[in-house]
Amino acid sequence: VIDAWYDSGSMPFARLGAPYKSGAEFERAFPAQFICEAIDQTRGWFYSLMAVAVIVFGQSSYENVVCLGLVVDSDGRKMSKHLGNVLEPLPLMEAHGADALRWFFAASGSPWATRRVGHAALEEIVRKILLTYWNTVSFLALYANAAASGGNAWGPDRRGEAPAPMDRPVLDRWILSELHTLVRDVTTALEGFDTAGAGRRIAGFTDELSNWYVRRSRRRFWEGPRTGESASAFTTLYECLETVTRLMAPITPFLTDYVWSALRGTDAPESVHLACWPVADTALIDPELSAEMALTRRLVELGRSARASATVKTRQPLARALVGAAGFASLPDELRAQVAEELNVHALETLADVDVELVDYSVKPNFRALGGRFGKATPVVAKAITAADAAALAARLRAAGTVTVTVDGKEVSLGPDEVIVTQTPKAGWTVAADAGETVALEVTLTPELRREGLAREAIRLIQDARKSDGLDVTDRISLWWEASDPDLSAALMEQRTVIANEVLATGYQSGQPSAENGNAGYAEHTDDLLGLRFWLRRA
Repeated sequence: VIDAWYDSGSMPFARLGAPYKSGAEFERAFPAQFICEAIDQTRGWFYSLMAVAVIVFGQSSYENVVCLGLVVDSDGRKMSKHLGNVLEPLPLMEAHGADALRWFFAASGSPWATRRVGHAALEEIVRKILLTYWNTVSFLALYANAAASGGNAWGPDRRGEAPAPMDRPVLDRWILSELHTLVRDVTTALEGFDTAGAGRRIAGFTDELSNWYVRRSRRRFWEGPRTGESASAFTTLYECLETVTRLMAPITPFLTDYVWSALRGTDAPESVHLACWPVADTALIDPELSAEMALTRRLVELGRSARASATVKTRQPLARALVGAAGFASLPDELRAQVAEELNVHALETLADVDVELVDYSVKPNFRALGGRFGKATPVVAKAITAADAAALAARLRAAGTVTVTVDGKEVSLGPDEVIVTQTPKAGWTVAADAGETVALEVTLTPELRREGLAREAIRLIQDARKSDGLDVTDRISLWWEASDPDLSAALMEQRTVIANEVLATGYQSGQPSAENGNAGYAEHTDDLLGLRFWLRRA
């Protein structure tokens, strides 16, 4: 015992020869800010460090303990050679990467909880977090280098071409606000030894950056960094990725150092681990804009849900959407445009301003809830509910949370659990609602809308063909087409400018390429379902 635990407990000062020498160095290093070990070390390591230091110096040798839970297999069983469920760390790292394993232990749950480690958990980390980060970096690199052949490639040394952060478009201001909120929150979490909290915030921001900011800004990168809009988009995305790389570096040191080598400018340190920790710029944090963007995204999700329930493809344009939500009336025009584009509607209107009934209501009694309260009188109350005006009853229940019905000449108050309200969208509409917010889509299609939808389908096919033919994202093409469906043919003529701009076609002709018009190098593509046949080549 003297050899093991007394010796271990004396380590913080004995290694320096204190208290007999190394006084200044000892003062700087004692006590430690924190120690970290598993829960089975409580009676040994934690106790001996504290007990020996208190006996000699009158204080503990550490200020904080991060106490780790035990590692078990994916079924919650203790790992054992006898059970054959031992996972060796090196093969795990070879399969998923060392950073995935580090993220699992640092950020996937509370450190003191028992940890179920397995291939599925690590695969999820790679797919949802590390690959999302990697793909966003790859997107920036792809478009930044796309114009290199023309001498217009974007690099971090061109950040000065972008407007000041507060003068950039709303998407840029929003993501920069979220970025500096992230820096503040991750710094606070790590200073409190909360690596799980830091990991959750980083993962959430990376998802927002990839699946909202980049997706909504994609068009701004197409033209290269020549315009103010594009320069702002390139600079904003770079600033986000460069900062997130520094925030992730303590948890995922290998991936971030590799990315840093591609991201860093000429004046940056060689390694991310030599870079300074980022500092939040509170002047760029805009809680009001964050709340407005959160509302925007909720409305988009509701609209998508409404489309899905009516089995209407997102590529099919619709006439209008009606929105009922607190704060929607004051939503800036830029964010309203985001909602309209995401929902692919021509017009976006406030539900309160439109005199239209969206749903039919039906109400029926919840006999299980009523029976416990009214007993033998339940059938009479149920009859009163069924006889009531369904729309009026539903409206009162939604507004006040309770409703009254007349039973034998007396008013009886009912709660929301005692009345079952069913909403059925009226013909021509699809509706989704949640937490007091409603989005209704008018799904009746005019011939013009149908042709617009056909044009969108054609754009999708041509874009897929560009990828399969190995064209770069900025390559211009020459395009010929034939359509067996008259409606599709009309759509391709009506929407020719939109289609040509979307697929980067400098030449757009109906018919087949022939020897007379220079048919060399064209690749043919056919889609029998749509009735479209087209040929394209690099212009």
